[in-house]
Amino acid sequence: MLILTADEVRQALPMSECIVAMKQAYAALSSGAAEVPLRSRLTVAPHDGLSILMPAFVDGASIEEQALAVKLVSLFNKNPARGLPLINAVVLAFDPETGALQAILEGAAVTAIRTGAGCGAATDVLARPDARTVAVFGAGVQARTQLAAACEVRDIQTAWVYSPNPEQAAAFIAEMAGVGRIPKDLRAAASPQEAAANADIISTATTSPTPVFAAADVRPGTHINAAGSYTADAIEVPSELVSRAYVTVDSRSATQAESGEIAMTLQQGLMAADDIHEIGAVLNGQAAGRSSAEQITFFKSVGVAVQDAMAARVAVANAHKLGIGTQVAW
Repeated sequence: MLILTADEVRQALPMSECIVAMKQAYAALSSGAAEVPLRSRLTVAPHDGLSILMPAFVDGASIEEQALAVKLVSLFNKNPARGLPLINAVVLAFDPETGALQAILEGAAVTAIRTGAGCGAATDVLARPDARTVAVFGAGVQARTQLAAACEVRDIQTAWVYSPNPEQAAAFIAEMAGVGRIPKDLRAAASPQEAAANADIISTATTSPTPVFAAADVRPGTHINAAGSYTADAIEVPSELVSRAYVTVDSRSATQAESGEIAMTLQQGLMAADDIHEIGAVLNGQAAGRSSAEQITFFKSVGVAVQDAMAARVAVANAHKLGIGTQVAW
């Protein structure tokens, strides 16, 4: 049995390969080739925490194309003030043929990479081919993988970063400028409006309960990824904007239960349930996707376990090829 630390996960799960795996995951989910129960949520109220259990099985034409995994992720909101990570997680990868435990992966790294890659997959499908600028709202771990993913699928020349904490934005730019496919031209936006108004692609990766930019700030043809909020009462993107965009999600059932953007827009009568399309349906040719260069497209990700299962499959296979990780008797 293999154990992969966070650093080893990052080595074994390159963004380019994870984006391909996320497309496969979304396509399997929308075609009925994946078994993904709605996640189980356990509130730890005295400590402002939430633990989530996420199992998934992905079918395929061969054992190599199948994936079976369970992720347990905990989000404890008081942790950052203690100098601890907001998210702690573990992914258990199983042999899909026998159910035997194959690997234990540090789950926060898996989550960050696969969340960015999931939005990267949607960006590749929905953003204009000539998109050259991106704006990232947030300056944490998730914001870093959101930027990396956008730069992996489009030739990004300039990236704007907005954070209400200027020191965090400066640290983000110093760390990320020129890394891999990320351009050296990273700019700290003085306001949300400056970031959004200059972007062909917008990615939000915050814990904000209210919209992080205004609908009027977004220009025609923009693609938007919303990946930070994960509860029905948190909204990063205004309903007014969602209602006039082509709306895609990772999972219709999950986002209607757990996405404030989707739930609020539906409740306000600004959108019908039939206006929501799974990104897997677009990948499978069952939904149209972008229809014009002026259309605004919107992808909401709450995260589904099929992503973790497919990401773990890639990471474990690459770890064996690279000879990394720790083998233990089980």
